[in-house]
Amino acid sequence: MKWARSRSRDRGPVPGTVLFPGSRVHDVNRDDEFDFDHRPVTEQSFENALAAARDGDRLTVDDAVELLTTGSGTPDIDERRKELVLEAADRRRAEVVGDEVTFVANLNNNVTTACNTGCLFCNFKDTAANFESESSVDHPGFTKTPAESRAAVRDALERGIYEVTSVSGLHPAFALDAEHHEMLADYDDPASEVNYKPPERYDTDPGTYLEQMRAMSVDGAHLHSMTPEEAHHAIRGTDWSYEDAYRRLRDAGLASVPGTAAEILVDEVRDVICPGKMDTGAWLDAMEAAAAAGLPMTATIMYGHVENEAHRALHLKRVRDLQDRTGNITEFVPLSFVHETTPLYERGVVDGGASTAEDELMIAVSRLFLDNVDHIQSSWVKYGDTQGLKMLSCGADDFMGTILSEEITKRAGGSYGEFRSFDDYVEMIRAVGRVPVERSTDYEQRRVVTGETPHGPTLGPRADGTPLLRPGERRPAGDAASADD
Repeated sequence: MKWARSRSRDRGPVPGTVLFPGSRVHDVNRDDEFDFDHRPVTEQSFENALAAARDGDRLTVDDAVELLTTGSGTPDIDERRKELVLEAADRRRAEVVGDEVTFVANLNNNVTTACNTGCLFCNFKDTAANFESESSVDHPGFTKTPAESRAAVRDALERGIYEVTSVSGLHPAFALDAEHHEMLADYDDPASEVNYKPPERYDTDPGTYLEQMRAMSVDGAHLHSMTPEEAHHAIRGTDWSYEDAYRRLRDAGLASVPGTAAEILVDEVRDVICPGKMDTGAWLDAMEAAAAAGLPMTATIMYGHVENEAHRALHLKRVRDLQDRTGNITEFVPLSFVHETTPLYERGVVDGGASTAEDELMIAVSRLFLDNVDHIQSSWVKYGDTQGLKMLSCGADDFMGTILSEEITKRAGGSYGEFRSFDDYVEMIRAVGRVPVERSTDYEQRRVVTGETPHGPTLGPRADGTPLLRPGERRPAGDAASADD
């Protein structure tokens, strides 16, 4: 039996951080602290796992653990072995998708930050009670009406975007439709039983989920929204199925589903970081329902907090199995945990996020393990420009989107830019010897970007190649870390 390595992280806590009893700054063994059943210990060897990856064999969970740890019998990541894993992943990327690097012209329109779920990795939400008309608490949060969402989308469409991404807090006044409002209000104590309060209690009525879908899918926009957790909120207190909800949302304009709220698809980790969220089985059920409703979907992992490499490997296995069943996942998105202003960090549960080496191995092993998902995304919001580009040689082939507005990462402490121009993309992708390609959300439409600047989108309903950003609108990127989902 091999020794279970403990993970160390590059970034320590801010001065004055109070750690839970038993916690240590750096070299924290979270497996011991949380008494996890799953540990990064295998009977496999790194050499055999690497050989299987190079040969294109379908990897096992033990193979993935060996590759993620560069050998579970060693206490730290071995740099030489790490490079061998990255090289294998880069070769696989070239075999599967070639040298094209894709990106999309999109807008983030998050409807509300009001949420009571209490996830310890998140600092996007604001306590929902603070949004009530009678509250005197100042807060930085927001809620948009359907009319405001429609206006934001129409403005972005004029710039040339075509994808609208919307991931929002679980506002207690949100319901699927008017009938759902009536069903929730009929509970004896709806606030505690089904997390419901009527819209009249709040300064701003978010409308219903169906109203927001109709508003954001206006004028040909592709609406990428309604995570499994949001779908769960949209059927709470009813006997409706996830498929019922997703079919109605699709009819209201929903075009594809973001597979966020996945975090780590192992319940012993979810019980620590997001005990108020749906469990692994419910997340998978919702995703299968989205596929049954004919909606393409993405999948994510949010790593670098309390989990270990065995949890990451199990997560990859569950995503791969889901893709075997549905064939509906268009891309996989590793999300490196940004810790700076999250409860996990402020309460001393973690002392930092994933190291750069862990980030690179997460991308690489995702490429090698997910043999049925063609596209692996590198998030410049999470890694920044320089490291984001490096990930394109670690197995990634997609470089995210323009993101004309981004709140989740920024509020968690990340400080990379909010905007990304087409010229930025073309310059950076060409600089690493790759081919810039504008794509649609579902990857069905693609355009190789050729010629000299200026560059702009052409795939949107109003896109004519005009640059998305006017002079002076590109904000300088910071040099710190980025967020969660």
